[in-house]
Amino acid sequence: MSDQKYMQTALKLALKARGQTTPNPMVGTVIVKGSKIIAQGWHHQCGADHAEIDAFKKAKKDVKGATLYVTLEPCHHVGRTPPCVDEIIKRGIKEVIIAMKDPNPLTNGKSISKLKRAGIKVQVGVLEKEAQKINEAFVKYIRTGMPFVVAKSAQTLDGKIATATGDSKWITSDKTRAFARAKRDEFDAILVGGNTVLKDNPSLNAHKKTIKKVVVDSKLAISPKAKLFSGVNLSDCILATTKQASQTKIRAFEKKGITVLVCPQNKAGVDLKWLFKELAKRSIISILIEGGATIIGDALKNNLVDKMHIYVAPKIVGDQKALSAIVGLNTRYINQALQFTDVNLAKIDQDFFITAYVHRNR
Repeated sequence: MSDQKYMQTALKLALKARGQTTPNPMVGTVIVKGSKIIAQGWHHQCGADHAEIDAFKKAKKDVKGATLYVTLEPCHHVGRTPPCVDEIIKRGIKEVIIAMKDPNPLTNGKSISKLKRAGIKVQVGVLEKEAQKINEAFVKYIRTGMPFVVAKSAQTLDGKIATATGDSKWITSDKTRAFARAKRDEFDAILVGGNTVLKDNPSLNAHKKTIKKVVVDSKLAISPKAKLFSGVNLSDCILATTKQASQTKIRAFEKKGITVLVCPQNKAGVDLKWLFKELAKRSIISILIEGGATIIGDALKNNLVDKMHIYVAPKIVGDQKALSAIVGLNTRYINQALQFTDVNLAKIDQDFFITAYVHRNR
């Protein structure tokens, strides 16, 4: 097998922990000796063994003289676990092949230098783009202190998420909705506007994991009996409001164990940039915005969205008064329209699933 093939295996191992490692990155490791894989490992969750240590513990043969493939530069600092770079040197690994350098300044090239000083051959950059992509949330968080944000909409071919009467159940198929719900498992938090809670009363639960729930509600108009508060640890629920909210209601929610953030306010309501920065401080490094149209529009307008997940049903509403998937950008000219890159299209049942990254240099 080539270096690329071994690294592909390591990347697949890393993805086994998708949505489970926050605020740590996903990392996979393959140890090869005599052209055979003798151990595999990955970082299962924050606080658990790092991928390299996981692989060492699973090795059934002596790893001395082996080649270690890892999707991210081994850690150099003492955190919840000891530095992996020291264990690699101690184990007598002869060569380390790394997909990408760790953007964290606590490591960032330091382990690479230390391995070289120990006489270990080091190669960096094998499937680097693929490694960066699986950890795009971690990379953004480390470099900017902001979470990676994905905005999701389920709409008709003409871009509508409800009819003029407000009817919206259901635009996409059962299979598509199940797929979209499973996608929530990849994120730390799901975020919606207060109007979405008042109108649809969603549960906002993920498929297999516990997910933080964030509601943006300037006046704190939602009910304490909303479905999203049922059957969950209320400490996982966050309400983002402003000084317009009643102090009595704020205290009532806080008494239940719900976190209430009184945020700075702008013309649109809650200052989302301030909110997202605050959520990142709380180790929420990936957010899925699920509505409504105004919240998504405000986030896009303020350059806070990194990627879109758009589910399109083969239906047409055909009414200008029907609610559009995104509102508030107020684009006057086509050449000012928001553009996207790396657009991908997949089919789910009879629906289409589009993923695209926001084009920043517009």
